[in-house]
Amino acid sequence: MGIGIVVWKHGKKVKEISEYIGHGTNNIAEYSAVIRALEEAHTLKEKNVTIKTDSELVVRQLQGKYKVKNARLKPLQRKIAALAISMHLSFQHVPRERNKLADKLSKEAIKDAKKS
Repeated sequence: MGIGIVVWKHGKKVKEISEYIGHGTNNIAEYSAVIRALEEAHTLKEKNVTIKTDSELVVRQLQGKYKVKNARLKPLQRKIAALAISMHLSFQHVPRERNKLADKLSKEAIKDAKKS
């Protein structure tokens, strides 16, 4: 699995993150990307954070509209909740075609890991 994150602040791209995180499902990768983005938000001391992802399921689960039933996702959901305590956090679903850079970064992380 790879995660790709693009950090924007005031309409300007400030950072790209591309990391290989091991084996697992797409949903685990999506949750892990949210965690990594929130960790970066803490580093940047951001209090108002919007997570944009092309995973509608993850958005709805993290908004509380859908229950998280998968046992492997529950601890990730709890970690997200803990990271979000000190910030105003919102989630937005974006179409995959508007999330191309993050998708490219996640694929690059996997490709780079395979080279190693």
